[in-house]
Amino acid sequence: MKTKTVSQSKVIMSSVMLPQHANPAGNVHGGEIMKLMDTAAAVVAQRHARSNVVTARVDELEFHHPIRIGNVVTCYGQLTFAGRTSMEISITVTVEDSFKEEPAKTALTAFFTFVSLDKNGKPQPVPGLEITNEEERCLFEQGQQRHLAYKQKKDSPPVCTITL
Repeated sequence: MKTKTVSQSKVIMSSVMLPQHANPAGNVHGGEIMKLMDTAAAVVAQRHARSNVVTARVDELEFHHPIRIGNVVTCYGQLTFAGRTSMEISITVTVEDSFKEEPAKTALTAFFTFVSLDKNGKPQPVPGLEITNEEERCLFEQGQQRHLAYKQKKDSPPVCTITL
């Protein structure tokens, strides 16, 4: 299977936050932003795998700045790691007040893991990731570490269980 570069699947998506995205105080719901992030990550994964993809995991979601009605939100997505059937995508969200002469601020970041599926809904192999610079190499190595740590954790028995 042919490898692909990070730049072949990158995405930048922007949206204006409207009243239906927010609470009565004008703060945009975190879930609205997570949905935008998941959509951007799905575009990256589909571009890389050229198949149906599903969200498998979201790691390290961190909110840094509030987002309000009228703000412009931009999601920057890029592949950081490709395994056998899964891909990790880094999503960075910036927020800007388009009525002020201030630079956009990083509002939140997260890593999304997607799995490529065949026509029967079973995991299928994805192209490898061709690394073209040191930043990509560093991101790939960190993504690989997260991938291995998750697999190790997944194979371990749970420490506690919750009874519903």
